[in-house]
Amino acid sequence: MNHELSAYGLWNLVVFNSAIFIMFAYSFFKPATARDWRSFGAFSAFIVALFVEMYGFPLTIYLLSGWLQTRYPDLDILSHNAGHLWSTVLGEKGDPHFGVLHIASYVFLGFGFYLLSTAWNVLYHAQRRHTLATAGPYARVRHPQYLAFVLILLGFLLQWPTVLTLVMFPILLVMYRRLAMTEESEMQAQFGTEFSAYAQRTPRFIPRWSQDSATT
Repeated sequence: MNHELSAYGLWNLVVFNSAIFIMFAYSFFKPATARDWRSFGAFSAFIVALFVEMYGFPLTIYLLSGWLQTRYPDLDILSHNAGHLWSTVLGEKGDPHFGVLHIASYVFLGFGFYLLSTAWNVLYHAQRRHTLATAGPYARVRHPQYLAFVLILLGFLLQWPTVLTLVMFPILLVMYRRLAMTEESEMQAQFGTEFSAYAQRTPRFIPRWSQDSATT
């Protein structure tokens, strides 16, 4: 096995990248309530766990080192490219940053942050008017901000899968669903039949592509 300079132990990059993405998400989401902070905190924990393994301590690589060395004897497991495990497992050649999954991850990330920003703008103005948010992305799904977080998390998982983030992902899905249902109970109490009609025609998370589809 050919060893190059280790790509880990770069804690300054861990702090820098974590701070950049957390602040970027904060600028779009702008948590205000305790519920907002819980969802944002869970997202932030995922981001920190991701970058700790990407640049700090490669726990997943160490756990899989025996299997990786046996199946890919020429792989330098301490190089940065080796951390792109999907590329390695799928047998992709060349720089993994130009692979199909890595490019797809940028699409998920870009659209996720765009959706987060657009949804916040609609919600902000609706809250100022004390009305129900039903315009923009809220016309397609009832919880576009939670959907945006999920898309961002998926984008990162396509780039750099780790044991910890793969375990955290389904837990975050359950958490976001519970938060969404709590919000719906509050909206039902506040807006009554107006929210009932909105919920009837608008899916919770997955956009409806046909008028006959059931609410998700």
